Amino acid sequence: MRPVKEICQILDVFKSKDPAPKSELQFHNAYTLLVAIVLSAQSTDKGVNKATAALFPLADTPQKMLNLGIDKLKEHIRTIGLYNNKAKNIIALSQTLVDKCGGEVPHNRELIESLPGVGRKTANVLFNVWWNEPSVAVDTHVLRLARRLELSDGTTPLAVETDLNKLPDEYRRHLNHWLVLFGRYTCKAQKPDCPNCPISSFCRSTDKRL
Repeated sequence: MRPVKEICQILDVFKSKDPAPKSELQFHNAYTLLVAIVLSAQSTDKGVNKATAALFPLADTPQKMLNLGIDKLKEHIRTIGLYNNKAKNIIALSQTLVDKCGGEVPHNRELIESLPGVGRKTANVLFNVWWNEPSVAVDTHVLRLARRLELSDGTTPLAVETDLNKLPDEYRRHLNHWLVLFGRYTCKAQKPDCPNCPISSFCRSTDKRL
């Protein structure tokens, strides 16, 4: 793992190009954001947005989702991977939110992480995007790039998150989006675009191509 000061220099490059990156998921409120994050597991944001464009106008609250029902929910999200299991989880978490939280998404990490289909990564994305908290969500992009750029020595999402949480809040606030967008469009897993990489001078990866 690089020294924190050096990691901040790398992140300063991302900050200079995009000081306030946004999630590419489309949502209307905390509930639709939560649903979108659940749907995005092992799926693309583009695919999720396409499915939810028609879903969210019909079901943008837990009660409306329950009224829609699991069969119609499946019809809307069948183009998304693992849609059967995701539909079950969305209905179940919606029921929990109605029963325990008055139909609202609570600013309560313990409760959020206990919802069906929601884990630490999903909760971190929700808290980061909706409540602007410096929580670091470690998905496949972040896990891969944290190792490639020597931002962490961790081999598990939790270990990488622990290392990245050593950074100042000002960097952790946008870290997830910087790395996700970088991994999605520039430092792609199969074919990294090294000639157009803004942080090439920092990279010591063995497959670096110039």
